[in-house]
Amino acid sequence: MSIEKKRGEAMYSLITNSKKGTLLDELVQSLETCQRFYLNVAFINFSGLQLLLDPIQKAAENGASGKILTGTYLNFTEPYALTRLKAFQHIDTRIFVATQQTGFHPKAYIFEYTNYYKVIVGSSNITQSALKSNIEWNLQIITKDGNEDEEFISEIMEAYNLIWGSSEILDDAFINDYASFLSDRKKDLIVQESYPMVFQFTRGPSIKPNMMQELAMEKLMRLREKHQEKALVIAATGTGKTYMAAFDVKQTKPERLLFLVHREDILHSAMSSFKKIINLKDKSTGILSGTSKEHQSDYLFATIQSMKNIYAEYDPGHFDYIIVDEAHHATSPRYMEVLEHFNPKFLLGMTATPERTDGGNIFDLFDNNVPVEIRLREALEYDLLVPFHYFGITDESGVDLKDSENLTPDQIAKRLSVHRRVDFIIEKMNYYGHDGLKRKALGFCMTIAHAEFMAEEFNKRGIPSIALSGGDKVSKRESYTKLLEAEDSDLEVIFTVDIFNEGIDIPGVNLVMMLRPTQSSIIFTQQLGRGLRKKDNKEFLTVLDFIGNYSKSFLIAIALNGRHFYDKDSVKTSVKRNFSDLPGATHIQLDEISKQQILEQIDFENFSTLAYLKNTYNEFKNLNSGRIPWLLQDYLKVDAAPDPVKFFSRSGSFKARNYIEFLDKVEPNNELVMELQGNPLFMAMLTDLSQKLPLVRLHENMIITYLLTHETCTLETARAELLEYLDTVDDETILHAFRTLNMEFSDKGELKSARPLVTMDDRNVLHRTEEFSIILADEQYRPFIEDVLHYGRMRYLKTFGSLNYGIPHLKLYEEYTMRDIAVVSNYKKIHSSFRGQGVLKNDEINHYFYFVDLHKGDDVEERVNYKDKFISTKQFQWESPNSTKIDSDRGQDFINAENRGVTLHLFARKFKQIDNVTSKFIYLGKINPLSYRNEKPIEIQYKLQNEVPWELYQEFEPELSIK
Repeated sequence: MSIEKKRGEAMYSLITNSKKGTLLDELVQSLETCQRFYLNVAFINFSGLQLLLDPIQKAAENGASGKILTGTYLNFTEPYALTRLKAFQHIDTRIFVATQQTGFHPKAYIFEYTNYYKVIVGSSNITQSALKSNIEWNLQIITKDGNEDEEFISEIMEAYNLIWGSSEILDDAFINDYASFLSDRKKDLIVQESYPMVFQFTRGPSIKPNMMQELAMEKLMRLREKHQEKALVIAATGTGKTYMAAFDVKQTKPERLLFLVHREDILHSAMSSFKKIINLKDKSTGILSGTSKEHQSDYLFATIQSMKNIYAEYDPGHFDYIIVDEAHHATSPRYMEVLEHFNPKFLLGMTATPERTDGGNIFDLFDNNVPVEIRLREALEYDLLVPFHYFGITDESGVDLKDSENLTPDQIAKRLSVHRRVDFIIEKMNYYGHDGLKRKALGFCMTIAHAEFMAEEFNKRGIPSIALSGGDKVSKRESYTKLLEAEDSDLEVIFTVDIFNEGIDIPGVNLVMMLRPTQSSIIFTQQLGRGLRKKDNKEFLTVLDFIGNYSKSFLIAIALNGRHFYDKDSVKTSVKRNFSDLPGATHIQLDEISKQQILEQIDFENFSTLAYLKNTYNEFKNLNSGRIPWLLQDYLKVDAAPDPVKFFSRSGSFKARNYIEFLDKVEPNNELVMELQGNPLFMAMLTDLSQKLPLVRLHENMIITYLLTHETCTLETARAELLEYLDTVDDETILHAFRTLNMEFSDKGELKSARPLVTMDDRNVLHRTEEFSIILADEQYRPFIEDVLHYGRMRYLKTFGSLNYGIPHLKLYEEYTMRDIAVVSNYKKIHSSFRGQGVLKNDEINHYFYFVDLHKGDDVEERVNYKDKFISTKQFQWESPNSTKIDSDRGQDFINAENRGVTLHLFARKFKQIDNVTSKFIYLGKINPLSYRNEKPIEIQYKLQNEVPWELYQEFEPELSIK
């Protein structure tokens, strides 16, 4: 709700589908608490009704009754939605049959309570978009009996009853007649809210780049301007990578193009996509495959198998632009043989699954340039995938999985393979339904035997199903996936273990069922993504997750959180709010038992213990085919992968200073780990680089990267290297980075244990140390040094991009330690001294940095128990240190900052520590004083120059809007 006003006894508020709340939120709360309800809604689609099924059922369980009016205007209301409404025994539904003379277009929701009414009138029908994501205006009025608004309520109910009396009773005969009418009617235009609207106005080409494609084109052009010749685009399946490549070719206009693919079946569709985007009348196009040999074409679309046979006939510079589709295969020998022959002006790789490499480092192949990485969360934000409706359902079939961690997959599968659980699954599958006329479902099972059991039992109950596994021939799997998608086929469900986790695309899937315990957030994310590809007339995906009483169900919350979360308390907040920050019409609903179970598990679990981190590591290793993930970059390849920096955090219940030390704890007696650990010089240098992660400034990283292949580095050279990745750089910060690497700002303890990588002479030239050169000359150690540097740079660029945020180099809502601020503000004293209570200052730039703990422990001393708090998303109350007087220099700086040329920055964190791990501070931007009172301490009201986003405000003050 964006606006609230009170007039007399009535309360008015405007509901606009914002981060602060949606119409769906209000309807759910109202249905679950009212005594009676009356809905008068022109259009009801199942995409919206599905989100209200449980609240309507809850209303019935609470003894509430209701009436629903809807209509046939524009033939928008769906027969299936009417069928579902008719099934509710406590609801009377009637249909207003519109005519050419009399349309039906109301949107009103009325809720009756003991002594007041709640009325919502506005623009929203019952569709997923109208309830959650559209720009809508709905006015909510709450009025008590007996006041001046009683007449208003009477008029509303009188008007409602008048329409009710003119409407038809909803029965099977009406639904059948209406459905037949819609089926027989030849539709010249399909009316849907999720896709082109009836009156949608468009200009220009029919195919325009989506947000991902526009972003990729911009970033690729910038790379070329910086003389980069290779790039890897990572984007989820269904986001339009082929069109993206075509748009980039259109803007670069190469004379000759080679488009390499892994499978012949996509060659023609790729070439067709290019022809839709580019006018190729001046270019010849052709296909090189087992059945076509048009190898002299200007724009050649080729399989790697065929190109491998003839690549030597081409001059290395023949193709200006080479595109590698499914680029995770590009590190295989046959690809490498071809790619090493050619020398294009630009090489572009595209993949949705960079983790599925055929050996080798895919990032190195493309010079570690990843201009665009669109994972599941970003794809939903950019509206590149259909929204999903996720229902977390407590498994009430009596299957006990409390000891699942001690069971083998076969033992778990045996417990899951019971008839009463099949009945329960089918009951919920029918209850929640699906988009479209035909069910097209994937069911993910524990083992092959479990999948076969489910298919057999579904077939017995009249639901055509099949079990498929990786052991089945590709032709068989492809045949059944086509049958699943075909509207005229009987097949409704494919049960499988993992062959659809990744790589296989079935756009028509409208239902995904999670029938196994979630043991990995990565696998959960992969399974969820199987049904999200857009397809004509597909509005949403239904996801049913049968959550048992197993100990790791909290991993569901980590997967669904779908973003970088600050700490485990953030995950709890997301669970309590049903992950309301997810974009668009995506909806997540956990039943109360599942929600409570997950919250209790999160409370119990300590995310920083060696036991938890080891388990997280082993899950990732298992997904890596049991191979040790030796490099930090391995974790960048997989969506929802763990953050490897947490494996060697300085705080926590165990100490590992770098990734190799962590591997020593989880891979005991590994020969290579022991050999690496046996070199104290290497370990000291690796630790020095590792402890800078994640980077808050790129300069030191780029300078050391340059020194991997050069003996010296000047300020001018550093500037040139940095401009390869950053838009602008300043000499002051480069020099500060030089001095930081020269350890001029290190304390005595750090200097004593240091093994310097560089030294600096009196001409401000950095020289690689002899010890560092020795390490780099050894091929056993060098890859790990390179990995830390490459990982740091890639992660930095994903977070900060190429922007220069000035001095201090601070990005809103990112996390920082106090020492980080010394780095990014070019602090020229000992960096470890940049710490303390509450407020710190860099005198040279005249900037203050406020560090606030919002929720202090009961044991905090009264002298430092400052009354710092949010007044709103725009205003913050802060108390100065106890000794501060108004007429002191500091006091005047605090209350009169602008006039004194002082800049104030605010950082905050919820708690000083969580599970004995020190929390970082989140940067909230610059602040300006509004008013003050008292002294010793001074209580000051500050205005934030940037309003705190609502979802972050909820993180800081969770009690404000959790109902």
